[in-house]
Amino acid sequence: MNPFKPSAYNDDAADQQLLANYRETGDVAVLGRLYKPYMGLVYGVCLKYLKDEELCKDAVMQIFEELVNKAARHEVKQFRSWLYVLTRNFCLMELRKTKKAEMVNLDDVMENALVLHHEDGDSEATMKALERCMQKLPAAQKQSISLFYYEERCYKEVAEQTGYSMNEVKSYIQNGKRNLKICLEKNRE
Repeated sequence: MNPFKPSAYNDDAADQQLLANYRETGDVAVLGRLYKPYMGLVYGVCLKYLKDEELCKDAVMQIFEELVNKAARHEVKQFRSWLYVLTRNFCLMELRKTKKAEMVNLDDVMENALVLHHEDGDSEATMKALERCMQKLPAAQKQSISLFYYEERCYKEVAEQTGYSMNEVKSYIQNGKRNLKICLEKNRE
């Protein structure tokens, strides 16, 4: 449930006006006025997920920095709800970063389609090879694979975030996996 309640904060019309003003002028102070009433709530959501006060304080500022870029690029109908989702996703990404080594299993990324056997058993080398191969992918494939596998988004979320159609997302992921497999096999040889 969205904890961002409408009562004590900007109304939707005021939020939309400030957002439109920010898009027109690029004035970060305007965005700051829009964000300020929600900072306590952003902190609360962060605390729920991150469970560390110092990390949460940093997160509130980092989310504002993300907002500077994303508010100008994305069509935002209800700022309050959009900010909640942005905050939640930011926190989940932070949690995933701390557990990335545990969570990112190459077999999962390749959906068991690829099994790498390094003679020295160096999983760090495997991850570096995967990162190098990811960099070689076309932008659409790289973005779709990153969102789908690393950020664990569903096809629909990837489509919404990227602007690609569902069929394009599925194609980019399928072709990206194939290209990664080919690249990784070349590295093995």
